[in-house]
Amino acid sequence: MEVFAAEGFGRVLVLRLDPGDLLLESVAEAVASEGFESAVVVSGIGTLDRCYLHAVTTTGYPPREQRLAWEDVPLELLSLKGVVAGGEPHLHAVVSDARGAYGGHVERGCRVLYLAEIVVAELKGLKLARVRDERGILRLKQIKNT
Repeated sequence: MEVFAAEGFGRVLVLRLDPGDLLLESVAEAVASEGFESAVVVSGIGTLDRCYLHAVTTTGYPPREQRLAWEDVPLELLSLKGVVAGGEPHLHAVVSDARGAYGGHVERGCRVLYLAEIVVAELKGLKLARVRDERGILRLKQIKNT
């Protein structure tokens, strides 16, 4: 385990996404436009009509994954959380339809149905990146200022 300590929160973005906006792409665009290198997505709620998630289905490495996909289906976005490292958001979501709730890693192309509201908090004094280890697993690492 590694622990990374930030000095606190910097700026906080509250995003309002409108019908047709893309979820992951909009978060990535907002953090890029504000120059957020390291941040946390602390809240996200809304509705989607197109959603793509993937989730692991095995405990061995490399993992096998299942892809969950909904197109032209009304979904509630119950939760959106994640970490921005090196300016790249890594997000996980819980969505629900009439049959149940599902969770996983957010992929590109998830589309807002009516609205989405997302809060992103910048981390002060901490520069994070994702680096592949010897097995190819992406690991969160702190980049030291030089």
